[in-house]
Amino acid sequence: MWRLAGILHLFIGSTLAGSAIIAALVMGYDDTNGILIAAALGFVISFPVTWLVARQLWQE
Repeated sequence: MWRLAGILHLFIGSTLAGSAIIAALVMGYDDTNGILIAAALGFVISFPVTWLVARQLWQE
């Protein structure tokens, strides 16, 4: 399951971090700190999302 979660995290983490960066840019946070905080927030949020998706895929 850890291998599956690791592979999924590559995709889910980059997707959520990218979406958070785009949201930050749309809201006007176009400085370096705003972009880095948005990327870190998306990366941190991707851990529980990855765990939930991997668990659902592993059970089926």
